[in-house]
Amino acid sequence: MSIPLVTHPAYSFPFPGRHRFPMEKFGLLNECLTEQGILTANNTFRPGSARAAVLHNAHCPDYIERFSQNSQSKQEVRRMGLPWSEGLKKRTLISPNGTLLTAHLALSNGIACHLAGGTHHAHYDFASGFCIINDLAVTANTLLAQGKVNKLLIFDCDVHQGDGTAAILAHEPRAVTCSIHCEKNFPARKARSDYDIGLAPNTTDDEYLEVVSNTLAQLVKSEQPDLVIYDAGVDIFSQDPLGLLQVSESGIRERERLVLTMCRANNIPVATVIGGGYDDDRKALAKRHALVVEQAHHLWCA
Repeated sequence: MSIPLVTHPAYSFPFPGRHRFPMEKFGLLNECLTEQGILTANNTFRPGSARAAVLHNAHCPDYIERFSQNSQSKQEVRRMGLPWSEGLKKRTLISPNGTLLTAHLALSNGIACHLAGGTHHAHYDFASGFCIINDLAVTANTLLAQGKVNKLLIFDCDVHQGDGTAAILAHEPRAVTCSIHCEKNFPARKARSDYDIGLAPNTTDDEYLEVVSNTLAQLVKSEQPDLVIYDAGVDIFSQDPLGLLQVSESGIRERERLVLTMCRANNIPVATVIGGGYDDDRKALAKRHALVVEQAHHLWCA
């Protein structure tokens, strides 16, 4: 068996070199996994642009139109944190469909990995923190509307709280949101997830891994989800400029092993997205993002 991997060449496009958001990391992640023989022509799935009706499952139609037409206010663009371009528009409209496709593939195969996604700061009617469309909320609401699942868990381990996801899904009890994040990090004003675990700055491997393991074990038992959407943000890394935690690379690898092993042991399909990571060493960052895919490959294909 090979793991279904979802990606698109449009995910990395020409982008200001000094910008904090590492747009080139998606292409570098593809290269890294191709070199390892994990990403091949036989297990690559390429999503198309999402239909407006799918995006409207989680977002205000007028907001989607304003973004698509580049007619947002200066304040909205500033909050988005990214310079608008046709390239940004193209990738933004494809990526949520990538996570939705990944979830469908996971339901069929037990595991699937999106080599992008995790834009969890996007709210119903505004962008925030480099996030424009919330692929997690779009996927959750679409799967529920399609009757593909009765309940799902969004297990968000990005260093920043998934405030947009929590807000959009606040009144949908079938979509359980859990965020394990650094409490003193962005966003300053937190939303209320179903489960929030705010960690102190400088939390290290052992404490972090214990929290992740215990929390997921509790949720698997209490919520019994039909699917886990796992946001495997690597901005928990000790040297990440936007992180504030002190988790090592081996700690990230162990987190991926723990999460995926627990899902597999409980026969819960799992769809992974890469989430945040902002290291100025882009190749090292891509290798860090590759860890979740490597662990999935080892567990399902070894």
